Amino acid sequence: MEALNGFRLCVISFLIFLTTLTQTLSSTAFHDSEYEDWESYVNIPNTILTYGSEMEEAEWQMVQKKGNQFVVNGQPFYVNGFNTYWMMVFAADESTRGKVTDVFKHASSVGMSVCRTWAFNDGQWRALQKSPSIYDEEVFKALDFVVSEAKKYRIRLILSMVNNWESYGGKAQYVKWGNAAGLNLTSDDDFFSHPTLIGYYKDHVKTVLNRVNTFTNITYKEDPTIFAWELMNEPRCTSDSSGDKLQEWIKEMAFYVKSVDPKHLVEIGLEGFYGPSTPQRFQFNPNSFAQQVGTDFIRNHQVLGVDFASVHIYPDSWISQSVGDSHIPFVKSWMESHIDDAEKYLGMPVVFGEFGVSAKDPGYNSTYRDTLINTVYKTILNSTKKGGSGAGSLLWQFFPEGTDYMDDGYAIVLSKAPSTSSMISLQSTRLALFNSLCSERCHWSCNKKKVLQKVLYQEDEL
Repeated sequence: MEALNGFRLCVISFLIFLTTLTQTLSSTAFHDSEYEDWESYVNIPNTILTYGSEMEEAEWQMVQKKGNQFVVNGQPFYVNGFNTYWMMVFAADESTRGKVTDVFKHASSVGMSVCRTWAFNDGQWRALQKSPSIYDEEVFKALDFVVSEAKKYRIRLILSMVNNWESYGGKAQYVKWGNAAGLNLTSDDDFFSHPTLIGYYKDHVKTVLNRVNTFTNITYKEDPTIFAWELMNEPRCTSDSSGDKLQEWIKEMAFYVKSVDPKHLVEIGLEGFYGPSTPQRFQFNPNSFAQQVGTDFIRNHQVLGVDFASVHIYPDSWISQSVGDSHIPFVKSWMESHIDDAEKYLGMPVVFGEFGVSAKDPGYNSTYRDTLINTVYKTILNSTKKGGSGAGSLLWQFFPEGTDYMDDGYAIVLSKAPSTSSMISLQSTRLALFNSLCSERCHWSCNKKKVLQKVLYQEDEL
């Protein structure tokens, strides 16, 4: 009788959830008659209903990798997320700290589960690292605040450790520090090879990973709020098109991060360009320059210690600034080629860590932006429904109201973009349903879940 009551509760709860879901998203109504295998619900335990309030009460555990999927507590974890790079700097000032809370609150309201942000600001305004191994404690406390607020809203963080570009210091600042210390460095790419600069970077990694959060009293390397460490934002080494210099740096740094913190996942932060080891994949690159920047997607991700692949998507930067019809087919083929590589050659998940389009581009309109987002989301879903390596995507970038002065053209403010907001919410819900229904504790085979297919993968537009 107890088992029967549990089954009834599960069915009732699930029906209520689906009803609420369809009303909220204004999508197609679902009826019992649509489900040929309704009796299969007998195999659904109550524990699958992790979306919503029950997820809030669930134990906050580390994200892990199992084959080509992320998992949390035995369940798949497919990601719908966003970027907001300036969180730490805003949190360092009382007048703007509330915007950090707003970002997480608004993102949570549309079901986003992962945020990518900077754990660096090197030698510049509001610097975290003022000089090698010298930190501003108030700025570090600001990063503590970002991590603690993310946990409150059940959003996990990908924390990037340094920039390839000069914004927020980056490798150029490390070279300046080296020259100030008496080194004779002539290229920003010396960051990847000079022992002194490598030592600076390792010291920064060690400091961040061993930091004890002043708000939660949890050491960063022990905190499940942190989804993954990113070695660098968009690394390139144009001085060595063979890719050897960057490859050696990735090998050393991935190993080092794991030696300090073996619990968290590690990714590189690559844009995804195909390099010299795979000339047969050059056809998928956006331009001929892409294969000459010292990166090599498949080779780089075969490094021991790298847990998942990262790819960015910017046809308006790589192909042409003017928005054109050719951009959308590129996005689809770019994503599908990397998902295929992750499955066939790498055996790991792939996250499309940045994607977007700038409102400053010639020919831009909000309909095009929605088409681009829709293409990314549908390509992820096509992989998800097969249990594939397409593990998620992160919009560039997500802003709260009142931060227009920070907008680089890519900002998405939910209150100003209702169609985009609905699209994000629907993607989040579909992935959350998949994550909960495809638990190892649920004795269905994922490819036989007709109910799941009905709910998540109708052919209607996102």
